Amino acid sequence: MTTPDSPSQPPVSSVLGEASSPPAGRRVPVAADSDWIGRVRRREPEALGQFYDRYMDLVFGLAWRLLGDRTRAEDVTSEVFLRVHRAADRLDPTRDPAPWLTTITTNVCRDLWRSGAWRMSRRAADVDDPVAAATLSTGRNDPEADALGAERERLVQDALLELPEPLRTSIVLHDYQGLDHRQVAEVLGIAHDAARKRYSRALSAMEQKLRGRV
Repeated sequence: MTTPDSPSQPPVSSVLGEASSPPAGRRVPVAADSDWIGRVRRREPEALGQFYDRYMDLVFGLAWRLLGDRTRAEDVTSEVFLRVHRAADRLDPTRDPAPWLTTITTNVCRDLWRSGAWRMSRRAADVDDPVAAATLSTGRNDPEADALGAERERLVQDALLELPEPLRTSIVLHDYQGLDHRQVAEVLGIAHDAARKRYSRALSAMEQKLRGRV
């Protein structure tokens, strides 16, 4: 992006792409084994523990992106897996649970925003926090490069937290969770075209907020 009064800058989509790349060694959820899901459906303790281990990063990462607060994200993660335990019998053994968990996590965050007791914090995660630092690390063992990457990540997260909730959610689901617009529409309960238009508005808003920062 080039403006008359500013130097050339990378497009917002590329900045988000760099910031949303999974850190090295981070486990990305894979399609679930139907027999294992059957054990989760029966609430067998070992299977439930394995379920938590496999999908905790996905749930916590989504909550942290949406809320920008580690403690709140931990609370949401606990609530999501409590709901999973209660609704385990609804799991479909033939499908990956990740989209279901994404919907639950998004809804818990939205309920939190609308509770009246919640006032959205505008601060970014502290990169000195070991949990946040692990999320932000590039895994390249290059302190200078990692520091620059962490600063860019902080700027992007700051800009995300300044967006209205619907726009923030659209970007997080599409760019960080990797959902296409149709899947985003299903999670949010809106039309496909509406999801595309909301994402376009979100990118424009991010472009304005990141102009001159990255």
